[in-house]
Amino acid sequence: MHMTSLSHIHVFEPGTIPGRSPLLLLHGTGGDESDLLPLGRQVAPGAALLSPRGKVLENGMPRFFRRFAEGQFDEDDLRLRAGELAAFIDEARAAYSLAAPVALGFSNGANIAAALLLLHPEVLAGAALLRAMPPLRDPPIARLNGRAVFILSGEADPIIPPGEAARLATSLQASGAQVEHRLIPAGHGLSQADVSLTSAWMEANGTL
Repeated sequence: MHMTSLSHIHVFEPGTIPGRSPLLLLHGTGGDESDLLPLGRQVAPGAALLSPRGKVLENGMPRFFRRFAEGQFDEDDLRLRAGELAAFIDEARAAYSLAAPVALGFSNGANIAAALLLLHPEVLAGAALLRAMPPLRDPPIARLNGRAVFILSGEADPIIPPGEAARLATSLQASGAQVEHRLIPAGHGLSQADVSLTSAWMEANGTL
């Protein structure tokens, strides 16, 4: 169901299997709150799905935070938007009686999820980050206390330079996260391998 009553326009689908962690779906640039619903249903059948729309527009395309150029983030805006998204998660948890969600983010959505882990570690139970890069030049040490994080990178990704996702994995590990980083033969777009590997990770880590 589409909702506008909370601080972000969003879609919420109630879970059908009790005890499964809800998923927070975070779209890429130009996506919206409907984009990742099919992926969420595939990788976590029966889980509740919470999918907000990014509040920033770049040439008419929704994003979760501003950037100066590709790969050059407006970190002041990033910190502001991460705070707003953390507040939305709290609102939605209260409104829908949800446990802490596991983030499933793609590209810009994966980057804001990484920022949430580093800046507001209390709001997420874990995260699957598809095509992510470090959101902050000087990341803080957060208290992630063993939270499971999955990072999937494309070997032929023309947008994210080699090693950037590895740098993100290192910073999350330094904050105590249990990070699994996989490199797959793909570009920036999602492939069937992303679906199968993310689904397997969700099952294996007991987050669902």
